[in-house]
Amino acid sequence: MAARAYWQGQIRLALVSIPVEIYTATKSGAAISFRQIHEPTGKPIHYEKVVTGVGPVDTDEIMKGYEVEKGSYVLLDQDEIDAVKLESKKTLELTQFVDAHEIDVLYYDKPYFVVPTDDLAEEAFIVLREALRRTKKVGLGQLALRGREYVVSLKPCGRGMVLETLRYADEVRKAQGYFRDIPDDEPDEELLELAESLIAKKTGKFDAGEFHNRYVDALQDLIERKRKSKGGKIVEDSEEAAPKRGSNVVDLMAALKESLEKPGSGGAKAKKSGSAKPTAKKRAAG
Repeated sequence: MAARAYWQGQIRLALVSIPVEIYTATKSGAAISFRQIHEPTGKPIHYEKVVTGVGPVDTDEIMKGYEVEKGSYVLLDQDEIDAVKLESKKTLELTQFVDAHEIDVLYYDKPYFVVPTDDLAEEAFIVLREALRRTKKVGLGQLALRGREYVVSLKPCGRGMVLETLRYADEVRKAQGYFRDIPDDEPDEELLELAESLIAKKTGKFDAGEFHNRYVDALQDLIERKRKSKGGKIVEDSEEAAPKRGSNVVDLMAALKESLEKPGSGGAKAKKSGSAKPTAKKRAAG
């Protein structure tokens, strides 16, 4: 395999150990990279590591420090940090199994491909993969990667498996603080049926290849036009005005119906109408 393994170790399930390697499953997509430029000279800005009262310092003079009190640090070098013993540096022990739907999407972080290290590991690897597939379960454990211990999940993926790092509970914000002001109303049944029909009309199989980064395309076009303009300022205000608040049920009804009638339409924008009606039926107080 051409790619370099991100981690090598073993998956342990009770007394069974399976030597595996994991590989990063994602890569950086297209992006436009900008440098900071000193406008008067046209030269790029550089950054130096500087100590107050000393000035620029060499990289080999820099250590990691943990502040124990204001202005006082415990200094550690990388060898000391690397020597910290943690079993999960080399072993992923599966300690729990759960249904996949029990893990909220907010907890998933980054995926990795998992493959057996050699032919001898394949049989146990395949048994674990198929057991997870048949039971429709996800394995959970903890794994140390690049200076941090993660909660991870393990699930089948084709002939292999996928490991995903998960966020800890204290890394995920509670949704209630953001959603509490949304009214707990029952939607109008006819509007709901129209919305469901529109969803059904646009339902299809997911194909990531059908999407591309239009922002990168637009930036590349801007850069090319800027180059041809010899430095002239290019500012376009083509943003559509944001829809006004207070659209009523008649507007939404008309917009949904128009969206259904238009083939391949992305959805019509509601226009303000003079005859206002409540947007939703309030749930009967019980």
